[in-house]
Amino acid sequence: MESASVPAKEPLGGEAARQRVGAAQVRESWTPADPGPLGLAGFALTTFVLSMFNAGLVSHAGEPVVLGLALGYGGLAQLLAGMWEFRTGNTFGAVAFTSYGAFWLSFWAFVAFYAGDVPAGNLGDAVGLYLIAWGIFTTYMFVASLRTTAAVALVFVLLAATFFLLGIGNAGENEGLVEVGGWFGLATAAAAWYASFAAVTNSTFGRTVLPVHPLGR
Repeated sequence: MESASVPAKEPLGGEAARQRVGAAQVRESWTPADPGPLGLAGFALTTFVLSMFNAGLVSHAGEPVVLGLALGYGGLAQLLAGMWEFRTGNTFGAVAFTSYGAFWLSFWAFVAFYAGDVPAGNLGDAVGLYLIAWGIFTTYMFVASLRTTAAVALVFVLLAATFFLLGIGNAGENEGLVEVGGWFGLATAAAAWYASFAAVTNSTFGRTVLPVHPLGR
């Protein structure tokens, strides 16, 4: 009696294995969409709302509304944008968005949980130190931004001024200086919104609709 022929099994499991290998290659080559517009938008909106209070344009009684934005949009959304920038290989964007996402999260945590533990006489100095330290970080990020775009560099120079004005104003209990810092914060928010708007619009339209003026490399 003739023996039945049995097809040999493929060593890697045949078609199913090839599909798994192909899927793995697709995952390895996947690049996310540009997370920059999200990070800029989260930063801009949260900065705008807080700056409205700092500039004295709305009653300070409503300031707690900032906390939800600081946690959700300025904080978590921007932190995620920073993580995605790591995936794209953009060191500047990764450091910037991750850091400012952490800034808003730390701001939320301080106001919500820790501000009451600081003696009233030391609160201005503590907040001033916090803001001035962020101003120092923002200043060296501004230097790095000079190899990105004029729109992004404008955000950083305005933000550095905002942090220093607010920091010095809080440390010296100078309400006028804090209000000036609030106005600089509004300008910062407007610049960040423009940069976000330009990035998402230019990407969607596939051409330059809103210029951002790339700086020389």
